[in-house]
Amino acid sequence: SIVGRASAEHRERGHDHMALTRETMTDEQRKSVALEYLKAFDNGGVTSTGGSILDLFADDAQVYFPKWGLANGKDEIGTMFGDVGGTIEKIVHHYSHFNWVFSGSDVVVCEGESHGIHRDGPWAAGEPEWSAGRWCDVFEIRDWKIQRVFIYLDPDYAGKDTDRYPWLAGQTD
Repeated sequence: SIVGRASAEHRERGHDHMALTRETMTDEQRKSVALEYLKAFDNGGVTSTGGSILDLFADDAQVYFPKWGLANGKDEIGTMFGDVGGTIEKIVHHYSHFNWVFSGSDVVVCEGESHGIHRDGPWAAGEPEWSAGRWCDVFEIRDWKIQRVFIYLDPDYAGKDTDRYPWLAGQTD
Protein backbone atom coordinates (compact mmCIF):
# COMPACT_ATOMS: atom_id res chain seq x y z
CA SER A 1 0.00 0.00 0.00
CA ILE A 2 1.01 3.63 -0.46
CA VAL A 3 0.92 4.26 3.29
CA GLY A 4 3.05 1.19 4.01
CA ARG A 5 5.69 2.20 1.43
CA ALA A 6 5.74 5.78 2.69
CA SER A 7 6.14 4.62 6.29
CA ALA A 8 8.97 2.25 5.38
CA GLU A 9 10.76 4.95 3.35
CA HIS A 10 10.27 7.42 6.19
CA ARG A 11 11.84 5.01 8.71
CA GLU A 12 14.70 4.16 6.34
CA ARG A 13 15.61 7.85 6.23
CA GLY A 14 15.75 7.89 10.03
CA HIS A 15 12.41 9.65 10.47
CA ASP A 16 10.24 7.69 12.84
CA HIS A 17 9.12 10.76 14.81
CA MET A 18 5.45 11.60 14.89
CA ALA A 19 3.69 14.72 16.11
CA LEU A 20 1.56 12.62 18.46
CA THR A 21 1.67 13.34 22.17
CA ARG A 22 3.58 10.63 23.99
CA GLU A 23 4.27 12.24 27.34
CA THR A 24 2.18 14.47 29.56
CA MET A 25 3.88 17.71 30.59
CA THR A 26 3.03 20.18 33.34
CA ASP A 27 2.87 23.93 32.78
CA GLU A 28 6.13 24.34 34.71
CA GLN A 29 7.83 21.80 32.46
CA ARG A 30 6.64 23.64 29.36
CA LYS A 31 7.85 26.89 30.94
CA SER A 32 11.29 25.31 31.49
CA VAL A 33 11.55 24.46 27.77
CA ALA A 34 10.54 28.01 26.81
CA LEU A 35 13.09 29.46 29.27
CA GLU A 36 15.82 27.23 27.86
CA TYR A 37 14.97 28.56 24.38
CA LEU A 38 15.13 32.21 25.50
CA LYS A 39 18.36 31.68 27.45
CA ALA A 40 19.90 29.99 24.41
CA PHE A 41 19.30 33.21 22.44
CA ASP A 42 21.12 35.15 25.14
CA ASN A 43 23.95 32.63 24.79
CA GLY A 44 24.42 32.87 21.02
CA GLY A 45 22.13 29.94 20.17
CA VAL A 46 23.74 27.49 22.59
CA THR A 47 21.65 25.70 25.23
CA SER A 48 22.68 25.14 28.85
CA THR A 49 23.91 21.66 27.91
CA GLY A 50 26.06 22.99 25.06
CA GLY A 51 23.65 21.90 22.31
CA SER A 52 22.09 23.91 19.53
CA ILE A 53 18.92 25.91 20.08
CA LEU A 54 17.49 23.81 17.23
CA ASP A 55 17.67 20.75 19.51
CA LEU A 56 14.74 22.26 21.42
CA PHE A 57 12.45 21.97 18.36
CA ALA A 58 10.44 19.13 16.90
CA ASP A 59 11.57 18.20 13.39
CA ASP A 60 8.36 19.61 11.88
CA ALA A 61 8.11 22.70 14.12
CA GLN A 62 7.01 26.12 12.91
CA VAL A 63 8.36 29.55 13.86
CA TYR A 64 6.94 32.91 12.83
CA PHE A 65 9.00 36.12 13.00
CA PRO A 66 7.72 39.53 11.80
CA LYS A 67 9.09 40.67 8.44
CA TRP A 68 10.63 37.19 7.89
CA GLY A 69 7.52 35.04 7.76
CA LEU A 70 6.85 31.43 8.64
CA ALA A 71 9.66 28.87 8.89
CA ASN A 72 8.63 25.22 8.59
CA GLY A 73 10.95 22.53 9.95
CA LYS A 74 14.35 22.75 11.58
CA ASP A 75 16.22 23.63 8.37
CA GLU A 76 14.07 26.69 7.67
CA ILE A 77 14.07 27.62 11.37
CA GLY A 78 17.87 27.49 11.30
CA THR A 79 17.87 29.77 8.25
CA MET A 80 15.49 32.19 9.96
CA PHE A 81 17.55 32.28 13.14
CA GLY A 82 20.71 32.83 11.07
CA ASP A 83 19.10 35.67 9.12
CA VAL A 84 17.64 37.42 12.16
CA GLY A 85 20.50 36.54 14.50
CA GLY A 86 23.00 37.84 11.95
CA THR A 87 21.63 41.34 12.60
CA ILE A 88 21.90 41.10 16.39
CA GLU A 89 25.25 41.43 18.14
CA LYS A 90 23.86 40.88 21.65
CA ILE A 91 20.51 40.21 23.29
CA VAL A 92 19.58 39.98 26.96
CA HIS A 93 16.10 38.94 28.06
CA HIS A 94 14.81 40.37 31.36
CA TYR A 95 13.68 37.13 33.04
CA SER A 96 12.47 38.75 36.25
CA HIS A 97 9.91 40.77 34.26
CA PHE A 98 8.32 37.89 32.34
CA ASN A 99 4.57 37.35 32.43
CA TRP A 100 3.48 33.76 31.80
CA VAL A 101 0.04 32.67 30.63
CA PHE A 102 -0.83 28.98 30.76
CA SER A 103 -3.72 27.67 28.71
CA GLY A 104 -4.25 24.29 30.33
CA SER A 105 -3.04 22.71 27.08
CA ASP A 106 0.24 22.66 25.13
CA VAL A 107 0.07 26.43 24.59
CA VAL A 108 2.16 28.74 26.80
CA VAL A 109 2.49 32.49 26.29
CA CYS A 110 5.42 34.56 27.53
CA GLU A 111 5.41 38.36 27.51
CA GLY A 112 8.70 40.04 28.25
CA GLU A 113 11.33 42.68 27.71
CA SER A 114 14.86 42.68 26.35
CA HIS A 115 17.77 44.91 25.51
CA GLY A 116 20.72 44.47 23.21
CA ILE A 117 22.75 45.65 20.27
CA HIS A 118 21.45 45.44 16.70
CA ARG A 119 23.67 46.20 13.72
CA ASP A 120 21.73 49.47 13.35
CA GLY A 121 22.16 50.46 17.00
CA PRO A 122 21.25 49.53 20.57
CA TRP A 123 17.77 48.97 21.98
CA ALA A 124 16.22 48.62 25.41
CA ALA A 125 12.61 48.21 26.41
CA GLY A 126 11.18 51.56 27.49
CA GLU A 127 14.11 53.62 26.15
CA PRO A 128 12.31 55.44 24.58
CA GLU A 129 8.90 54.19 25.61
CA TRP A 130 7.72 53.54 22.01
CA SER A 131 10.81 51.60 20.89
CA ALA A 132 11.58 47.91 20.50
CA GLY A 133 12.33 45.63 23.42
CA ARG A 134 8.86 44.48 24.39
CA TRP A 135 7.73 41.18 22.89
CA CYS A 136 5.32 38.29 23.26
CA ASP A 137 5.98 34.66 22.26
CA VAL A 138 3.23 32.09 21.84
CA PHE A 139 4.62 28.57 22.29
CA GLU A 140 3.16 25.15 21.65
CA ILE A 141 5.30 22.66 23.58
CA ARG A 142 4.73 18.93 23.58
CA ASP A 143 6.97 15.97 24.46
CA TRP A 144 9.75 18.32 25.65
CA LYS A 145 9.99 19.91 22.18
CA ILE A 146 8.82 23.22 20.82
CA GLN A 147 6.24 22.39 18.18
CA ARG A 148 5.46 26.00 17.33
CA VAL A 149 6.49 29.47 18.45
CA PHE A 150 5.07 32.67 17.00
CA ILE A 151 7.14 35.71 17.94
CA TYR A 152 5.39 39.06 18.15
CA LEU A 153 7.63 42.13 18.39
CA ASP A 154 8.80 45.23 16.56
CA PRO A 155 11.77 44.06 14.46
CA ASP A 156 12.96 47.67 14.11
CA TYR A 157 15.29 47.14 17.05
CA ALA A 158 17.23 50.39 16.65
CA GLY A 159 14.08 52.53 16.23
CA LYS A 160 15.04 53.91 12.82
CA ASP A 161 11.63 53.47 11.16
CA THR A 162 9.90 56.58 12.53
CA ASP A 163 9.12 58.69 9.46
CA ARG A 164 6.22 56.46 8.37
CA TYR A 165 4.34 57.05 11.64
CA PRO A 166 3.00 60.59 12.13
CA TRP A 167 3.17 60.33 15.91
CA LEU A 168 6.88 59.38 15.70
CA ALA A 169 8.00 61.47 12.72
CA GLY A 170 11.24 63.21 13.53
CA GLN A 171 11.78 61.33 16.80
CA THR A 172 14.91 59.30 17.38
CA ASP A 173 14.64 58.89 21.15
